[in-house]
Amino acid sequence: MDEVEVVVAHSERATVRVGDVFLKVDADQARIDVEVEAMSLAPVPTPKVLWHKPPALAIAALPGTTLGRLGGPSTGSSAAWAAAGAAIRKLHDAPLPSWPGRAGRSIAVLGAELDEECELLVTNGLLPADLVTRNRRVAEAALRPWTPAFTHGDLQIAHVFVDGDEVTGVIDWSEAGQGDALYDLATFTLGHEERLDDVLTGYGTGIDLDVIRAWWSLRSLLAVRWLTEHGFDPFAPGCEVDVLKSRM
Repeated sequence: MDEVEVVVAHSERATVRVGDVFLKVDADQARIDVEVEAMSLAPVPTPKVLWHKPPALAIAALPGTTLGRLGGPSTGSSAAWAAAGAAIRKLHDAPLPSWPGRAGRSIAVLGAELDEECELLVTNGLLPADLVTRNRRVAEAALRPWTPAFTHGDLQIAHVFVDGDEVTGVIDWSEAGQGDALYDLATFTLGHEERLDDVLTGYGTGIDLDVIRAWWSLRSLLAVRWLTEHGFDPFAPGCEVDVLKSRM
């Protein structure tokens, strides 16, 4: 009998794997609904939905492996990373979904959230003030008008599978919707800055690198406290705190 593997689990959602089946349980039914709808619309390979009965979703495993994970070594060839970039571009060029996603928060909302989080990081003693202040300045470049795109919203490298130099699928679409395309690119290359050129080889030119760097800082600043409170370690080598230190 296959063993049950806990992929991720915290107070908001949990994912377990049994053999070739992933079972996702989410306290927020709207996230599961978004995931199913986004996968049906996305013009890139996605997992097969086996069944969907609130509050759970069962999907089939994808062939291939991920390109790595935050805090770990990046794997795959330059061509595989470029293929991922091309797939991301195909998603961003697709017809827009009808709803806003995680990457689609307004400038005003993001700015207010960022200011509040920066204050909490310092007052709670999680990060030194100079580190927060420097990255808050860098993050400012992300707070600008943008053209809506079909975004994944949580495009970590652990969510993109490849087999050789071919993308075989993208998982975890619960944050998808209209949003800033550069948010996805920054999320995908977070902690793996050395792979950005490969990704852009497939994605295309005309990308504002200062905005990518700004999103690295912004996303990391917003994530540190949540990760700490939910049993994850943003202080691990190569993770969010190291991303913030790299901007000093």
